[in-house]
Amino acid sequence: MFQYIAKADAKEWQTGPYEGVELKPLHKDESTGGVVVLRKFKAGVTVPPHIHPDANEWAYILSGEWEESGDVYCEGTLFHAPKGEVHGPHVAKSEVVSLTVFDGPLTVVDA
Repeated sequence: MFQYIAKADAKEWQTGPYEGVELKPLHKDESTGGVVVLRKFKAGVTVPPHIHPDANEWAYILSGEWEESGDVYCEGTLFHAPKGEVHGPHVAKSEVVSLTVFDGPLTVVDA
């Protein structure tokens, strides 16, 4: 038996840290501040280079096309950004939905 179950349909989209980005929190670890979220990027959104100083990030594309460093990636792609490392810009070529895990608090600092 799983210790925790979340149904995405029962959760609400919230405004993300950048315009055109929404987050749907699925789980938060109260001891670490880590979160599991669905992220939705509207088509055409560019997220500038940034750093997550307090968490490693893992993002798995569920749908859409995402441009990173001149290459376009689609569903089935997994990204990892180590804590404290600059990553981005990210460009949503279409609407993109990703399942993203931060193993610490979701803080964002522009690079």
